[in-house]
Amino acid sequence: MVRLAQESASVPLAEHAERVRSTQRAMAERGLDAMLIVSPENIYYLVGLDHQGYFAFTMLILHVESEPVLVSRAMERSTVAAQVPGCVHEAFEDDEDPTAAAIRAVNSSVPAGSRVGIELDTMFFPPRIVRGLMEEVHNVEWADASGLVEQLRAVKSPTELTWVRAAALASDEAMRAGIEAARPGVSEREIAAAVYHQLVRSGSEYPGFAPLIRSNGNLLQEHVTWSGRRLASGDMLFLELSASVRRYHAPLTRMVHFDKLPPRTSDVAEIALAGLEEIRQNLRPGAVVGDVYDAWQRIVDEGLGHKLYRRHHCGYAVGIGYPPSWVGGSTVVGIRRGGHFVVREGMVFHVLSWIIGQEPADYVVSDTAVVTAEGCELLTATPREPLIV
Repeated sequence: MVRLAQESASVPLAEHAERVRSTQRAMAERGLDAMLIVSPENIYYLVGLDHQGYFAFTMLILHVESEPVLVSRAMERSTVAAQVPGCVHEAFEDDEDPTAAAIRAVNSSVPAGSRVGIELDTMFFPPRIVRGLMEEVHNVEWADASGLVEQLRAVKSPTELTWVRAAALASDEAMRAGIEAARPGVSEREIAAAVYHQLVRSGSEYPGFAPLIRSNGNLLQEHVTWSGRRLASGDMLFLELSASVRRYHAPLTRMVHFDKLPPRTSDVAEIALAGLEEIRQNLRPGAVVGDVYDAWQRIVDEGLGHKLYRRHHCGYAVGIGYPPSWVGGSTVVGIRRGGHFVVREGMVFHVLSWIIGQEPADYVVSDTAVVTAEGCELLTATPREPLIV
């Protein structure tokens, strides 16, 4: 089994060891002798490597029995030695092709005839390196092991939930700072500065995704954030953000109006809030996510008086996240129509009840929720009702 020489700064030693053992058991059940792991979230989850160097190729080779091997830039040698001393470090210099280092590490640590799982469903595995491994390593059998570690990460331990709760408190404080900074004449950029200032003061690390702060003209551009635009009376401000504590995230969304509410905004807010409550009531152990989505959709359809409004989801799983995302990887485990994912106690979701681009008005609200034995608890708590500043 894996040897861990010291306690990680972020996770108790025993918990890291159990995560590795659980992954090794899952590998053995799939007939895997080793696995190549490149997702930053999965590497952090298993061995605790926490830095910003994941922009360069980084790969963990996890074996069912022997110690793991970490392939990364040579300049990260001090970080690797400090944070993951239980890993053999296969380093590559900046003038070396990381493909050669990956091939070298697999050839030297994986016995001939092994069945090796590989994370193909991630943006962090460059096709050129995958192709090089497939072409140059001939003595193993390859298997797609995408999602294996993510399935284990889906249910949070009590320790992990402590950090999610801490992130939720920091997210609420940053949201309140953004709302307090919002007033006519202030720019979106100044509001972003207030949000970032409070995030850091409240104990957040850099989040996996920048706060989304935008106003009237680009509300529907869902992954666009602040500009230098100054806000005026009658404007609307959209705020979506998350703190990160020990890399665990807790997003929420709120909407602010300047001086007055557009006509019938309160009516649409009532529908959105009823939808959020319907998600909360249905998101419980044993629920199927497609059924949760359908329950939310019924509330929205009834409130709007038609069935024309559809969103791709009304929530998604969150937890560990590194840039460029707080969802914890390249794929989104969403609460969406037709979804078959079964909800379990200890899962954490960003639940959304958004009504945008519809008559008579726009309204959005979202929170981080944890699934408990009793049902669903909303962790973020900034007031959800229409807000005028």
